[in-house]
Amino acid sequence: MTSKLRIDAVLVQALIAGALSFAHLHDLAAAAGQTGWKAWAYPVSVDLLLVAAWRRLRADGSSRLAWCWFLVSLFASLGANVATAGFLDLADPPAWLRFGVAGWPAVAFLGGTLLAHSPTPTVEPDPTPEPAEPDYVSEPDVVAASAQPVPEIAPAIPVPVALVEHARKVAADHRARTGHPIDTDTLRARLGVPAPMADAIAAQLA
Repeated sequence: MTSKLRIDAVLVQALIAGALSFAHLHDLAAAAGQTGWKAWAYPVSVDLLLVAAWRRLRADGSSRLAWCWFLVSLFASLGANVATAGFLDLADPPAWLRFGVAGWPAVAFLGGTLLAHSPTPTVEPDPTPEPAEPDYVSEPDVVAASAQPVPEIAPAIPVPVALVEHARKVAADHRARTGHPIDTDTLRARLGVPAPMADAIAAQLA
């Protein structure tokens, strides 16, 4: 019950903050000369760019492109909140504010296009062929191999079921975006787990 109440409180807080920011962006656009539906389109554009940049950060990890557009949209939203708090005379807005509001659609279009169509880095397979193994083994090699001690097999690393299910989703998303199965190094980087655990997870995904 406590967990549900905490989640509901967070959602209510997010809705209140989003509604206030949405209204401030609308008021700023209207003061800069954008009337009718255009004034309402500005907050939608800013919030969508902010969400698109955040999803890119969650999906592909930290990148300069996603961080750049996340900060641009955050600055636009925060600037509108501050500007409508009495720091600017909205009855007679300055020229630079009109210029910024008028140029925002082109900036948002560029950011949304780059976030949607920029390729994600993929790990290319090593083109170096592996050396061919001999078809036969001489008798001295067999004797030497039998004389060597048998290495101990490392115990299996326990992997939580929830982590394996999350890894399946990450692998499916990687295949959908790149067309290639995810490799162990990329899986380890995406999950943030040690190499032995990444190998154990990859074995269960195979």
